[in-house]
Parts: sequence; C-alpha cells; structure tokens
Amino acid sequence: MHYLKKTITVILISIYSSLSITDISEGPDGKPDLNGIWQVMNRANYNLEAHSASAAMQLVEGPVVPIPHPDLLSLGAVGSVPAGLSVVEGGEIPYKRNALKKRDENKKDWLNRDPEIKCYLPGVPRATYMHYAFQIFHSKKAVFFSYEYAGATRNIFLEDPGEAPMDSWMGQSWGYWEDNTFVVEATGFNDQTWFDRSGNHHSDKLKVTERYTLINSNVMDYEATIEDEETFTRPWKIKMKLYKKQGQDAQLQQFKCVEFVEELIYGEFRAK
Repeated sequence: MHYLKKTITVILISIYSSLSITDISEGPDGKPDLNGIWQVMNRANYNLEAHSASAAMQLVEGPVVPIPHPDLLSLGAVGSVPAGLSVVEGGEIPYKRNALKKRDENKKDWLNRDPEIKCYLPGVPRATYMHYAFQIFHSKKAVFFSYEYAGATRNIFLEDPGEAPMDSWMGQSWGYWEDNTFVVEATGFNDQTWFDRSGNHHSDKLKVTERYTLINSNVMDYEATIEDEETFTRPWKIKMKLYKKQGQDAQLQQFKCVEFVEELIYGEFRAK
C-alpha cells in the first residue's frame, strides 16, 4: 500500500511538472501569449527589500517605541505595514552614500513625498507590482500595457525608436523577443517616481530592462534590471511572479484617482 501511494505521488508530480512546463498558450508568430490581466501577490510596493511588520509607513518617536505619525494614528491596523520578503537579488539595493541618505529622508517624510499618495503616475517598474492589476494586449503588430492605477499606459515599440523626445513619468519602452522571453527596455524617465512606499528612488538617468517569461499559461516570471549610475553603485535586479486572473475576476477595473486627491493637493486654495 505504501509503495502504491508513493508510485501515485511520483506520477502526479511528473504530470504537474509536465503541465507547468508545456501548458503555454501560443500567441502571435508562435511566441508565448502574453494577453491577459496580471497581478502580483507580494509586498514589494511597501518595500522592495525585506521588512518586518510595522505600525505605519511613517513613524515618529514615541514614549517607548516609535508610533504612527499623528496623521496616520486613527487608521489603526488599516494603516499598518505587513511584513514582506525582499524581491531584490542579493537582498539590498546598492545605493551610493548620498542617495541612501535621500532614501532615508524620503521614508521619514513619506506622507509628503510619496508620489503614489498624490496619484502621480507610478513609473517603471513600480506599476507592475502595485496591488492593482494590469492588462497586456499582445498582437502581431503591437504590445500595449494598461494599468488600473491612475489609468497609466505603456505603448511598447517593437523597433528601437531611439532616444526619448522628452522625460516622462512612464518613460519610453521598446520590446523584442529573446527566445520565449519578451524583453522591454525602458528609458526617458523623469526623477519624480519611487520604486516603493519606502522612499527608494532614482534619477532621470534611470534605465529599466524588463524580462517577461511565461512559466505556464497562468504564471509568469518577471525580472527588472535597474541601471542608474547617478544613484547606484552598480546595476541591480528584482524578481517576482505575476499571476493571471481567471473567470469573472479577469477584468481591469477603473481607478483614476486624480479626483480623489483634489482636496489633498488643492483644498487650501479654495475660495473662502
């Protein structure tokens, strides 16, 4: 009986492994089909690096231990930070000394500095691992990314367009295939976006090289190599899984949040 159970287990593992490798939908030109609604299941948007749970994103000195900033105190557990593992290869972001100092200053003043709070466009790669889904449209002639957060979009050029005509929040992207991996090179960024809610930042010299590789029809490996010689001592990489939504959940909802922050940004200018 024990031998039979062991045999069945081996067979099931073999079948599952085979499916996980070969169950990939074929898309245009025989390449893997990237179409669908995708979303992460991690805490990278709180902090790319490993972090423990804490009472709030912004803390101040308390009588015994740090406590939430007064403007966050009433949020209680809703405003707290869940623990997360590092998605950075090697564990830590290789900042230059002054850039690390700026990161720490950003974190201490999160309420005023994080562009996500004001509904500014999230940039790359942050748009990928926010807790909002995004959709990939993949055809022979075009690849287009549509993000739920702030209605952000990326039109992926399929031929190198050259230098971006101007810096922007989402930059300029062009993509090409390396075997069954779709590679996207993104440049032409401004220096206003963050990588996460912990103040991790970059300059306008940022270049992001993304790699999208289907494991099966419902799971994708995502990698992004970050290059910015003004901010970091060397290029570094993040890695994570993307999961495809199924059934009725496979819809991109609308979250155009600009109108939600009008009072925050412009309320003080209201006519008295």
